[in-house]
Amino acid sequence: MAVRIYNTLTGKKGIFKPLRHGRIGMYVCGVTVYDRCHLGHARSAVAFDVIRRYLKYKKYRIKYVRNFTDMDDKIIQRANREGKPWTEIVKRYLAAYEEDMKRLGVEKPDREPKATDYIPDMIHLIRRLVKKGLAYSVNGDVYYQVEKFKSYGKLSKRKPDELLAGARVEVDKRKKNPLDFALWKAAKPGEPSWDSPWGPGRPGWHIECSAMSMKLLGESFDIHGGGMDLIFPHHENEIAQSEAATQKSFARYWVHNGFVNINQEKMSKSLGNFFTIQEIFEKSNWPDPVTAEVLRYFLVSTHYRSPIDFSNEALETAKAGLDKFYILFQKLDEVKITKGTRDAQLKKSMKVFASSFEKAMDDDFNTALAISEMQRLRSAVNTVLDKGLSKSLSASVLKLFRKYGSILGLFTLSTAQWNSIAGAGEFKTSSSNGRESDGGVPPSLSPADIERLIQERNEARQTKDWERADAVRKQLSDAGIILEDRPDGTTRWRR
Repeated sequence: MAVRIYNTLTGKKGIFKPLRHGRIGMYVCGVTVYDRCHLGHARSAVAFDVIRRYLKYKKYRIKYVRNFTDMDDKIIQRANREGKPWTEIVKRYLAAYEEDMKRLGVEKPDREPKATDYIPDMIHLIRRLVKKGLAYSVNGDVYYQVEKFKSYGKLSKRKPDELLAGARVEVDKRKKNPLDFALWKAAKPGEPSWDSPWGPGRPGWHIECSAMSMKLLGESFDIHGGGMDLIFPHHENEIAQSEAATQKSFARYWVHNGFVNINQEKMSKSLGNFFTIQEIFEKSNWPDPVTAEVLRYFLVSTHYRSPIDFSNEALETAKAGLDKFYILFQKLDEVKITKGTRDAQLKKSMKVFASSFEKAMDDDFNTALAISEMQRLRSAVNTVLDKGLSKSLSASVLKLFRKYGSILGLFTLSTAQWNSIAGAGEFKTSSSNGRESDGGVPPSLSPADIERLIQERNEARQTKDWERADAVRKQLSDAGIILEDRPDGTTRWRR
């Protein structure tokens, strides 16, 4: 089945057709390296990491570029505030970004250009625009003349007067139009600068991505991505300056991920309700590999274009969802029989799952639906597992989960790793002598206490004293103990 992508430019989904058969050029706007990355950055990074992984799974050859803005007012302001060179600020937060992405399990792009390495390319592009009469210089600043690009606003679907009303436009009487934007900024005292035909200065923000993407992917390429907050003015301006310079279509598919809300309120530094990736890892009380999977599971459980609401409860729910998968994986690892009476039934479910998962991902990378298909297969496996499943098919279904999970960046740990570090608590088989132990059991109930209560419950069930049996189960549940009654008559427990 062909991949269908929602294109912000057209406002609808359509079949994805790359410029070159089997090859894809993809550019995603990265971060400005003046501070730690926040949850919004994590969402964008994971969303496009999954898109890239799936397109690679579909056998496309991808050149993925994600940039760094390493020269900006915010970088200069932070450097001045700390009394340090701007290069030191950039170096610090580049390293922090790499650390965050590694923790999240985000694969490195093929190229990660820094804006300051491409200033000659930016100057060349600006000169093309000036020569065409599309940009003008005023006292060392160069502005793009928006009214010369007749289709300005085609990405955000708003007319220039509507854009002006909704934009925070810097008042500058030197501009021919308030919407005109800076391509080159004249140097200010004490700020870093580079030589140019218009005097010393530095590039504007928007010209960076046009110059870098065209240098690395060509004047036309397939996918341009970023957060929805970049649609206007950043991406709108990229289109205007790029297409005016080349007279070619710039990016053919514009893909934007949705916003992150915190407890149902838009995440914002001004509101003080944002979380850095570092804070989430440090406050989760889970080791890094677990936190990464939990955070990714939380993020991909919602379609990338939809808003997502973050809370501690949401992370706990994601953790519980992953627990269910790893519990199943442990059961599959423990299967011993060589012939299974339900193998044929499960093989059919596995085939349906593979088709349904890919159908979901083909439909604009619908990870939310893909996760639900995984949950459906998990239920199907649990239904037949205790009724007769062979060791060979158990291994095959486990391999299937891990294969498709890897597209989402999930199920990267062994069951032993998950149980030992996630706090899920490996199931322990109840014994008569009470010697089984689990270091994670709350101190109010020792392993011996748990064994005694399980034995008491089993005796109540044998005498059909269901009220007492239920009361014991509730007592254990209240203490954080989960029971599993096995077909062979044994009862297993875990925290």
